[in-house]
Amino acid sequence: MAHLRDSFLEQLPEQCRVESVRAAWRELWAKALTFLSSSQMHRLGKAFVFAARAHADQKRVAGDPYVIHTLSTASILADMQLDLATLTAALLHDVLEDTPTSPEELSAAFGEDVLTLVGGVTKLGKLPFMSVEGYQAENLRKMFIVMARDIRVVLIKLADRLHNMRTLGALRRDKQERIAKETLEIFAPLAHRLGIYQIKRDLEDLSFRYLQPEVYSEIRRKTKKKLPQMEEIIRKGIETLESRLAKEGIPCKIKGRAKHYYSIYEKMQRKKLSMDELYDILAIRVLVEDVSTCYAVLGIVHSLWVPIPGQFDDYIATPKSNMYQSLHTTVMAFGAPMEVQIRTQEMNRLAEYGIAAHWLYKSKGGSADSLDARLMWVRQALEGGPGEGHDPEEFLELLKSDVLTSEVYV
Repeated sequence: MAHLRDSFLEQLPEQCRVESVRAAWRELWAKALTFLSSSQMHRLGKAFVFAARAHADQKRVAGDPYVIHTLSTASILADMQLDLATLTAALLHDVLEDTPTSPEELSAAFGEDVLTLVGGVTKLGKLPFMSVEGYQAENLRKMFIVMARDIRVVLIKLADRLHNMRTLGALRRDKQERIAKETLEIFAPLAHRLGIYQIKRDLEDLSFRYLQPEVYSEIRRKTKKKLPQMEEIIRKGIETLESRLAKEGIPCKIKGRAKHYYSIYEKMQRKKLSMDELYDILAIRVLVEDVSTCYAVLGIVHSLWVPIPGQFDDYIATPKSNMYQSLHTTVMAFGAPMEVQIRTQEMNRLAEYGIAAHWLYKSKGGSADSLDARLMWVRQALEGGPGEGHDPEEFLELLKSDVLTSEVYV
């Protein structure tokens, strides 16, 4: 397959024959190869060459060939094992907006499905909007309308935004702040609403870094200072729990996990605590076979260490609105509070990839009903919001206050 992979590199225009493009293509190829067939890989290669030729004369602000961005966007989605149409659309997501490529050309080369996805991600043309907010709101409403029909549009948009945030350093300060603010207000909550915690965490930390650089640096510095002491507690916790579960004959996977910087900041704000008063910067995550084992492990954890009152949540019996499921408990272990999360492998995949995990299950014969149930809120947002011809800024406010907020005021 390496010969096929490199054959596409030979078809690139001169401007794209640089090592950074080669490396990004090889990375995407290696990820996609784990779940796509050889004929699908061939179609992915065609999309890569098409994108490279369409964007041949364009460069990113940092000076890289533009196609690096579309390769990186597709690579983020390949981590979630999304289907060929989504990866193809990710490679081509800017061709309608930024190149002379026509919708007819795109449809002829890659089909109607890919055209719909690329069209859904494409921003509106230069329409006479009164304000930046109006333009932003109208773009979001357009995305929501397509998203209600095909959720893959928003997955491409989130991956696109994540790569843009990772390369935000090349932009002017005012642009950095504007994009980071929009990311924190719209795209991170959207990832949260869709249960894609892996992207949500990265978007929040990157936005935080640009919006409050001093606070971000301070939390990062103090976290690194506390880590050795916390890592020792987590190491002992994992060893103790592993040996006890092995005695009980319970197969499991256990790992330590650090809280991301923005969630530490949020907790400090919410609980009015200083960084020195926060202990649960690290958590233990236990992955087991089935739901009944989750509760058995919870009993064992509480027999090993003293649970802290009021610090237990059962999201298995009552899942969060984005279908997140897990047991969370905080115990006193080795003289400090230690958070333990217990869930099944399937719950863990849904927690990391949320709605995107559906494509993996669909390929294994999963049902579409659960996906529909999870997307009800998208349709409700469109029905509850102002319709065509109404104030787009009203829709944006509704989106921020009703749809993307984690608290409901009664």
